Amino acid sequence: MKPRRPLTLASLALRRELRYVALAFATILTVGAFGFRHIGGGATTLFDGFYMTFITVATIGYGEIVDLSQHPWGRLFNVGIAVSGIGAWTYMFSIITAVLVERSLDPERRRQRMVKAIDKLHGHYIVCGMGRVGGNVARELNATRHAHVAVDDAQEALERHIERMREIGHEPYAIQGDGADDDTLIEAGIKHAAGLFAVTGEDAKNMVIVLTAKQLNPKLRVVARVHDVRNIEKCRRVGADEIVSPDFTGGLRIASAMLRPHAVNFMDQMLRRSDALRVEEITLPATLPTVALGTLAPPSRDYVVVALREANAPRVHPLLAQGDQWQFSPPVEQDVAGGQVLIVIATPLGREAIEQRVAELAAA
Repeated sequence: MKPRRPLTLASLALRRELRYVALAFATILTVGAFGFRHIGGGATTLFDGFYMTFITVATIGYGEIVDLSQHPWGRLFNVGIAVSGIGAWTYMFSIITAVLVERSLDPERRRQRMVKAIDKLHGHYIVCGMGRVGGNVARELNATRHAHVAVDDAQEALERHIERMREIGHEPYAIQGDGADDDTLIEAGIKHAAGLFAVTGEDAKNMVIVLTAKQLNPKLRVVARVHDVRNIEKCRRVGADEIVSPDFTGGLRIASAMLRPHAVNFMDQMLRRSDALRVEEITLPATLPTVALGTLAPPSRDYVVVALREANAPRVHPLLAQGDQWQFSPPVEQDVAGGQVLIVIATPLGREAIEQRVAELAAA
């Protein structure tokens, strides 16, 4: 458990002023109670004097509980109580407001509230590095309705991300800190996350993030970014499940724009619109009985099943080798079972429809 952060000088000054003004206000109430009791004579109780003082300084205006019509000096006393009491009352509440505002803006308290909100997430994704690549990863996660937590050292990058999230009506989750630090990843909910993206601008830092993440949650799926293709094998050895090189994939994209412009335009439309189709993968749970593909995913305008693959088939990275095994365009009578992976082109609603159908069949 982290030690409590010491109060700032501003916080201490506000609390000290609040104690002083509260003491002054209590003194005014006490002096007023005894003063009005004395002015009112034997028929006036101490509580009557206190009540008279309170309604005066609170500007409630019920009237004179203690009759001052025959006591001009009593009315002057009431004026003094009103001026000093109202001033102390107003100043006290201004300090209380300042304390509350200071607490709400306190970075440590904001972080604690954020961690509590993140603790409620399960199956979310962690994006370490909110630069250009990390921002686009977050954009895609938003478009496909996947909750995620942004992690970055730079507060400015996180503020931009939070602003973008609020503009599109999404709840922002963000933790400032080093993605390679255990405490930062734990606060980001790595124990109950589905995956992590190590997409900072430094290969070495991404490899440390991968290593730290895998040590904290060995079952976590980790995708890492590398610039130098010579670091691909190093990154895989520290635990990355997938490695993406923007330089390599960018070169392929440039070549494709020349050789197959219409296909590239189709893919661009898929990625640029939040309501457009996506290439999705759906892993079938082990509890799913063997069923026909048409039963699991009947024909729909919201999705098309394009491939089928065994979940435990050997994964071959495109930068290192070729020959991965796929069954393309499986027929509707094809049997599918738990442990396989469906590759579909689907809208977000289409993906959710298949996932719901899979859950129903697996639970039957």
